[in-house]
Amino acid sequence: MATEFENASTLTPRAPRPGKKYFSLDEANRALPYVRRVVDDLKVPYARMSTIQQQIELLGPDDARTALDSELKGLSLRIKGLLGELRQVGVELKDYDKLLLDFPAIHEGREIYLCWHREEPAVQTWHEVGSGFSGRQDVALLKSIEK
Repeated sequence: MATEFENASTLTPRAPRPGKKYFSLDEANRALPYVRRVVDDLKVPYARMSTIQQQIELLGPDDARTALDSELKGLSLRIKGLLGELRQVGVELKDYDKLLLDFPAIHEGREIYLCWHREEPAVQTWHEVGSGFSGRQDVALLKSIEK
């Protein structure tokens, strides 16, 4: 159970961290064609991995599962590679199922996230670091986004 102190700390604005990649809104939108391709490449192996995990859960102790375990390992490596590509860009995948990503940004001296969902044509929302998807707001509300 979270304490009051822990809950309060998630609402405290986070100062920019040296060496971390931060995006302007324009930079985030320019990165989308590449990011979209990587996310699209993630969909199939992630869905297959989920299916295999469900199949393994249904297997009895005597059932052969070597082939499934081997395929699962290969899929896991593929997904790790794709996540590595996103990390190199500076993007954070927040939800595999919703294909939700955050682009770290700076606004008024604090870290925020520009939030993008795979079905959106461009980055249209943002949220505070501690608020998540439910705290999304329209990017038009931002006065400016610093680099």
